[in-house]
Amino acid sequence: MTASPLRVSVEREGALLRLTLARPKANIVDAAMIAALSEALARHAGARALRGVVLDAEGPHFSFGASVEEHLPATCAAMLRSLHALIVAMLEFPAPILVAVRGQCLGGGLEVAMGGSLLFAAPDAQLGQPEMRLGVFAPAASVLLPFRVNAAAAEDLLLSGRSIGAAEAHRIGLVHTVADDPVAAALSWFDEHLAGKSAASVRHALAAARMARMPAIREGLAAVERLYLQGLMNTRDASEGLAAFLAHRSPAWEHC
Repeated sequence: MTASPLRVSVEREGALLRLTLARPKANIVDAAMIAALSEALARHAGARALRGVVLDAEGPHFSFGASVEEHLPATCAAMLRSLHALIVAMLEFPAPILVAVRGQCLGGGLEVAMGGSLLFAAPDAQLGQPEMRLGVFAPAASVLLPFRVNAAAAEDLLLSGRSIGAAEAHRIGLVHTVADDPVAAALSWFDEHLAGKSAASVRHALAAARMARMPAIREGLAAVERLYLQGLMNTRDASEGLAAFLAHRSPAWEHC
């Protein structure tokens, strides 16, 4: 039997849900990981005493990103649909999700992290959306980044495909706290700011804080899915970029 890609536990007398990506070192966000995260969130969404979630990862890296194979034309529609549904479920989860990041947090991994409330990053963390280097773009990040950082910073990351360190990510507002032990920092924030609160109050306050942006995020995710599937994936360069990555060669762009 294949081991679960996710470790799940409930701590602090039901107040805290712990979710740990458990396929080091890459912790690829593939169909199995997306399904495991979605199922865990659905199973615990109704927990009466829950006041928070900490999402972290085993190994030296949070996630290298989504499965490149699942980005290929035959499977990308299902992959995008499930990933975007997971992100909506995270954003609509009735307790804040605190994300602890070490090492690489890239592509679909960063998109999942942005489905959380606050990001806590180790000093050596590297965050980025490298999809443009493969001839594609980052659909969910295109919608989520402008809500977290200013428009120029969002377009910088989305168009360049570069990764940034934790200090720069903190400066632009992508990361809430830089700490040597981001899991401990997330747990400390939970203990100080959430553990003593009413779970009902936390639930309603979180919904209120996101009420104005959730319709825009839902609409934006649907729109970028259409652009990705009906526009980008009909270009020659999108297929070439993905094929070149899988073949470990440089892409030959035709700009069409």
